[in-house]
Amino acid sequence: MAKKIRIKDIATACGVSIAAVSRALKGQPGLSDETRQRILSIAQAEGYDFSRLRTGRIKRLMFLLHREHNIASALPFYSTVMLGVADACRENDIAMSFQPIGPQDSVSELIQLHQPDALVCAGYLEPEVLAELRQTALPVALVDLWAADFPCVNPDNFHGGFIATRHLLEQGRTRIAFLGTSQRHYSIRQRVEGYQQALFDAGLTLAPEYCVEVPPIKEIEQALVEGMSRLLALPQPPDAIFAYNDVAALVAMRECARRGIRVPEEVAIVGFDDIDAAAWAHPPLTTVAVDKRELGRDAFQLLMNDESERNLLLPVRLVARGSSVTDSDALRLRLAP
Repeated sequence: MAKKIRIKDIATACGVSIAAVSRALKGQPGLSDETRQRILSIAQAEGYDFSRLRTGRIKRLMFLLHREHNIASALPFYSTVMLGVADACRENDIAMSFQPIGPQDSVSELIQLHQPDALVCAGYLEPEVLAELRQTALPVALVDLWAADFPCVNPDNFHGGFIATRHLLEQGRTRIAFLGTSQRHYSIRQRVEGYQQALFDAGLTLAPEYCVEVPPIKEIEQALVEGMSRLLALPQPPDAIFAYNDVAALVAMRECARRGIRVPEEVAIVGFDDIDAAAWAHPPLTTVAVDKRELGRDAFQLLMNDESERNLLLPVRLVARGSSVTDSDALRLRLAP
């Protein structure tokens, strides 16, 4: 039996995203004519079955975000993801609504209220919420989360944690702490594993105290301040910190400034997500960049396409800035062959 060609295969062959391939196949805007024609030519040459594209079934979509996420700290990331979903909805004449959700909420009651034809769920969700979602007859896609039986799209969190930690190692740091929150969240757990793998590859073993997990509460910034206090009170305080996201990294930088600790000379700091505030910080924050809008678009395409691929990983990249690289290091990197 001939292999079924998937949109992922076409994307790999063309060197573009899955969302770009789907837009080309459906004649949607957002691509140059050259890119569109190249994608269509490769799809036809590979024998893609165009009848597998879902059309006309989804008219209303609901975007769910967990109530656990502190709005002030979560929105810089998830609002851009939601805009990606909104872009795709607008291009397909689909109405989108937004709804916070928690374990105390009834999924069936929310569905009855909003009357959606499909759901995009972002961030951590409790097992009982996921169990309710499994019982719905609606298409569901998860963003920044993995769970069995659901199509999911995530940044490559493991690789992000790995390259962030490797970058700190390359700056000569040897006491690299992790500042995070609950590893119940798939993304955070993957970032920790990437961090640990980089340390292992470098032959470094650190005491468990260098990995701080603060409780996942709405007052997360105060919890992060307390976590930083624990790290800085260690007999040998860290000389670098990899924070689970940019908000945590910015809290770490602020706490260092309050204590008169120089960043990056005494403590180098790296975050994750590349929210807008990362570039505005003083010094600017080194971070792992995620194409947040593309995350939303790809989640939408998972709903629209009858594809066997159900676990998409989007590439990430390190953006080195002043929070981890001193002026002399930056000069050395520029002069390196």
